[in-house]
Amino acid sequence: MTSTATAPGPAAPAPGPPPSPPDGRDRAGGRSGLLGLLDLPGQGVRAVIRSAATTPGRLTVIAVGLVLLSLVSGLAATLSVQSRDDTISGVIDRREPLAAAAQQVYRSLSDADATAASAFLSIGTEPPELRQRYERDIAEAGAALAKAASDASDVAGAAGPVDVLNQSLPVYTGLVETARANNRLGYPVGASYLREASELMRAKILPAAQDLYRVDTERLVGEQDSATGFPWLATILVVALLAALIAAQVYLTRRTNRLLNVGLIVATAAVVVSLLWGAVALVVQGSLVGSGQGDGSHRVDVLVRARIAALQARADETLTLVARGDGAAYEKDFGTNAARLVGPDGQGGLLGEARGLIKDGAGVAKVADAEKAAKDWLKAHKEVRAQDDAGQYQEAVDFAVLEDKADGSAPAFRQLDDSLQAAIDVGRQEFLDDTHNGDRALTLLAPGLAVLAVVAAAGAAMGIRERLREYR
Repeated sequence: MTSTATAPGPAAPAPGPPPSPPDGRDRAGGRSGLLGLLDLPGQGVRAVIRSAATTPGRLTVIAVGLVLLSLVSGLAATLSVQSRDDTISGVIDRREPLAAAAQQVYRSLSDADATAASAFLSIGTEPPELRQRYERDIAEAGAALAKAASDASDVAGAAGPVDVLNQSLPVYTGLVETARANNRLGYPVGASYLREASELMRAKILPAAQDLYRVDTERLVGEQDSATGFPWLATILVVALLAALIAAQVYLTRRTNRLLNVGLIVATAAVVVSLLWGAVALVVQGSLVGSGQGDGSHRVDVLVRARIAALQARADETLTLVARGDGAAYEKDFGTNAARLVGPDGQGGLLGEARGLIKDGAGVAKVADAEKAAKDWLKAHKEVRAQDDAGQYQEAVDFAVLEDKADGSAPAFRQLDDSLQAAIDVGRQEFLDDTHNGDRALTLLAPGLAVLAVVAAAGAAMGIRERLREYR
């Protein structure tokens, strides 16, 4: 019997996982791979919604929300207070000194121009005290310009005036030296060089110095306003936190019939303390900084402008004499600057405005001294013009520039300038005192608010935790 062998067939394939559904879901009904990762936020939201359907879940959501709101509001309040504190420190340590330096640039250059003209009126060797004063003014202007220009690249509008001053000041001093050299030799051309130097000072240098002072003063005022602004974001968050804590306590009272929750009470007390402490400190700080702005920096600005008007008028007075009968334009400018200083009737002007800004303190006497000196100076100026117009030129020159003339123009103007400087110093000191006191009102407020925010967060978490234990 013959047997027939049968060839084995191909092996059956090993069983594999069933194919995934066409919508990307796995066998458990979830989405697989990258699609599953993208779906995780949605799953988390649905899980939170399902959990919030139960009382323990709602309590957990409330606890997390209160803790997060406590920390966020505390962070916002702390950063707001710290930013305000940093701004005040910047105003005291940097911005106000820079504005004062810019003012000194203008004052020194104006006085240098007036002093150069006074010295030029002397025949032969100029008085050494006038020469020393001129050189001191130029040196002080250079030092103040270096300080005022230290942040010119960071302040919009400051770089241009600084460049003009740096380029033009050497030209001015060169023209003055040429005028002096010719005047010593008795050459009439010296007067032309001096007038050219003065025109450069008035047309280019002083306007640039005024622009620099204006830019620095506006920056100072802007930072003062920033230091007294209302912290809207921090206030809204803290008030929202307080409202949320009260609402949570009302909810727990209705659900558990328990009137008090120690943790939430501690949290609420911490928020109330934060709100009251912050409100009182910021009101006091804002009031003091505002007082420093109104009674200090604003008054100083008015007095600085008064001093500038006086210095320009003094330069006009001496240049009218230098012109020797051809100084009608300078005398007209003198009248304009004098009107700015004391007003058309001699009772107002910038000095009158400064008087109205001072209610009490040492500044009252200083401004009164300046007003009296201004009247004496304007009276002396009339005598100078009367002598010059009568052909008594040398007598007019002596009455205008000699310091030993008791009723002369020079000592009266010097008294005016000294009184204005003293009034400016008083205003600056009052500004610094008020602003320093405003800064002290914020002492420990930033770290205190941070600690109270942590206390509020811990109290909220502990208060809800006690209720959650009842469901275990």
